[in-house]
Amino acid sequence: MSFDALGAARTYFDKAAALLDLPNDVAIQLRTPHREVRVECNIQLDKGEIGTFIGYRVQHDDARGPFKGGIRYHQEVDADEVTALATLMTWKTAVIDVPFGGAKGGIACDPGLLSDAEKQRLTRKFIDGIYDIIGPTRDIPAPDMNTNAQTMAWMFDQYGKYRGYVPAVVTGKPIALGGSLGRDAATGRGCLFATEELLAALGESLTGKRVVVQGFGNVGSWAARLMAQRGGRIVGIADITGGYVNPAGIDVEAALAHASGHRSLEGFTGADRVAGDAILATDCDVLVPAALGGVLHADNAKEVRAKIVVEGANGPTTPEADEIFRKRGIHVIPDIYANAGGVTVSYFEWAQNMQHFYWSEERVNDELHHKMKQGFATIYETTKKHDVDMRTAAYMIAIGRVRDATVLRGL
Repeated sequence: MSFDALGAARTYFDKAAALLDLPNDVAIQLRTPHREVRVECNIQLDKGEIGTFIGYRVQHDDARGPFKGGIRYHQEVDADEVTALATLMTWKTAVIDVPFGGAKGGIACDPGLLSDAEKQRLTRKFIDGIYDIIGPTRDIPAPDMNTNAQTMAWMFDQYGKYRGYVPAVVTGKPIALGGSLGRDAATGRGCLFATEELLAALGESLTGKRVVVQGFGNVGSWAARLMAQRGGRIVGIADITGGYVNPAGIDVEAALAHASGHRSLEGFTGADRVAGDAILATDCDVLVPAALGGVLHADNAKEVRAKIVVEGANGPTTPEADEIFRKRGIHVIPDIYANAGGVTVSYFEWAQNMQHFYWSEERVNDELHHKMKQGFATIYETTKKHDVDMRTAAYMIAIGRVRDATVLRGL
């Protein structure tokens, strides 16, 4: 990340902890990761050379249940980033009230330079290094940036070579291997539900609202598609190739078809091309940053013209930008709630695996909607009770729940 992700996570934690009058010894206990693992992954590349990659797994807290969190493949993965994201997962599972703790993992690599065969070898090598610290009652990985259901299938299979058939060891798997219906769209659908809940609280609806989505991967593309289906007008989208703006509205299905066929939005003709960062300043009602962290910062926060920011990505807003948005009256739906749809449906998948009983997609979506509504109601009530923004309220709820579990379990 280009910003201090770990520092940002601690800033938000400290602000909420002060409002909770959290004793310093308890605060230190909750901030400190339980375990940090660094794994050297040596594989043979297709050209015959040996490639060396570093993998990480940080297990932050398991007071409320097994560690839970995604594994990402990206060239900027490092120990601090993974630690920050593991910390966020602890608060995310707590605020949405699923019985997990927080973890995160990643491998420092450029997945665009690796063949599928190399990715498979790298994935299996990584599991060889961490199989003894993961498992359905210990730590359950899931997809994240540049990983997907196929990656989880390789992890599931490699873990099985040590522990037998254990589908609940990872979530986000293919349906044929025990994955859950609705999991692929879950994070984007959660963003939709979070947006609708805030708009309803403000006496408004999504119908006719102008929406900009920065990031057109799994989360961003599903958020755009689902918001369009619910009446939103998608006026801007962006991926690594740049931004695409059309005030009259973008045909999201056409954009999805183009991205699928070309592996990016490069060359999309249904909107005007703009610089990637310029998409964040596009005039709109709802802005969904769904790419990397730190994209909204002190230098561009004053240019944002959205009324609502929905954090589809992890850590897209720096503390400095967050304060600017608060002073400008821009509502920020924080990442630990807004993008919790993914871990919520991962919980549903895990529960189905443990019971060997599978749900319909309608039930998955209904249960997710219920969780998101319940989570928003608690957050919004806390904002009113303590006169704080939504992020601080979400952290207060999450920290309070983890504190209670930690104190009750004792030393």
